Amino acid sequence: MDNFRRPQRVKENNEFVFGIRAVIEAIKAGRDIETIYLQRGLAGDLFTELKTLLHGTLIPLSSVPIEKLNRMTQKNHQGVIAVISPITYQNIEDIIPTVFEKGETPLILILDSITDVRNMGAIARTAACVGVHAIVVPLKNAAQINADAIKTSAGALFSIPICRHDNLRKICLFLQDSGLQIVACTEKTSDLIYAPDYTMPTAIVMGSEDEGISNDLLRVANHLAKIPMAGKIESLNVSVSAGVILYEAVRQRQ
Repeated sequence: MDNFRRPQRVKENNEFVFGIRAVIEAIKAGRDIETIYLQRGLAGDLFTELKTLLHGTLIPLSSVPIEKLNRMTQKNHQGVIAVISPITYQNIEDIIPTVFEKGETPLILILDSITDVRNMGAIARTAACVGVHAIVVPLKNAAQINADAIKTSAGALFSIPICRHDNLRKICLFLQDSGLQIVACTEKTSDLIYAPDYTMPTAIVMGSEDEGISNDLLRVANHLAKIPMAGKIESLNVSVSAGVILYEAVRQRQ
């Protein structure tokens, strides 16, 4: 008798919440949501209720064709799928006063448009090792905190506060008002990463490998600093670059 194998079903991801009412209830319950995928052209009273509820929240929204939603789940998603975050996002406005109250010197890492989950995980692992107090990411154009990111971070994403904000420039201004200097790691300068005094309260900004740090953040930075390059290859992976500048901060603080 020939062996008979049942066709494998697409595995449902238990980190999804799908269906408009279910997503509404997840938001009302205060669940941390990584992203909400909305079917393009979706309408109706229940969808309007969802959109109203989302107004003013820091939940990234992505308008996608129905085919993408169907690939994510074969169940009746009603045009809405929410990806539940495995971490709880925190507020940088709450963290900075706590760091000062403990008598510690803040060291913050700001990631501008770094979308690769493995880079995110590797950076978080290094940040946790050196004692970074928090990582700040933008609401849009940021890597999802998912299983790959957590695995690459060796679990560090569970131990270091991750803060999400819709305007990184405003966050930089808030940090400066709180007494922190902003150091942007960029090749658009002649100053090396050894020049800034990292013994001061500091926030270090890292940009994506293709676009770099946005001009808005470069303009508000107190210092621009680059990693010296002597070889034929002119750039480092962003997670490696983050490690280089973070350990310069550690060296100065020891």
